[in-house]
Amino acid sequence: MKSNGILVSQLVGSLIAFVLSFCIIVPISLHKEDFAGHCLLFSSGVWRESDGQFVVQWASRFYCNFAIVISLFLGLTSLIQAYKIGKHLYKGTESTFLASFFDTVISLLLAVITLTGALIITLGFFYWCNDITQRFEACEDAEQNNIDKADGIDTSNFFTHLTIAQYGAWMSMVCWVGIFVCSFIKLVRHHAEQNLRASMARERRRLFTEGVQEVTDTIR
Repeated sequence: MKSNGILVSQLVGSLIAFVLSFCIIVPISLHKEDFAGHCLLFSSGVWRESDGQFVVQWASRFYCNFAIVISLFLGLTSLIQAYKIGKHLYKGTESTFLASFFDTVISLLLAVITLTGALIITLGFFYWCNDITQRFEACEDAEQNNIDKADGIDTSNFFTHLTIAQYGAWMSMVCWVGIFVCSFIKLVRHHAEQNLRASMARERRRLFTEGVQEVTDTIR
């Protein structure tokens, strides 16, 4: 993969990651608004036989807040990354070895953070749906029913919101893994170029030394 190809791939990946961050922020924020500030991730409940209502034991709001915060951070970072890469492409320059090293480390950390967020959303949503499906055949069927009047929540879009958030989180993770791979390739190339320059410098010094020695021997 040529240097320009790597830069273009990183730019496209960063822009896609920026867009995907909104696929997490927006639906999770709308979900919290519909659920009166509650977060369904890892929440559980039991169905009350008397009126068919779902009595919820709400989990911590941290899970939804965590997803929103990391999405904001990922969106901001991807925008900064796209700006830096765009400047290199416009000017026809390359990042230094140190800059490539930091890009590689940062993109790896962001891939891990995004994976953590994706797992929290997926597992937390599964935990909720596991109790919902004790009454409904599919989790999305609960969207059409007012299952929790006591908490004053609106369940009409919860499945749609969380499905979009899951998609955004996993696709973001794929983007950051791709950006990490491109950064790692650049880092390896920089390292190989530095080794080549060092090897050529050593060879020049050896040839120079041998040349000087030959001249000295000739004079003698």
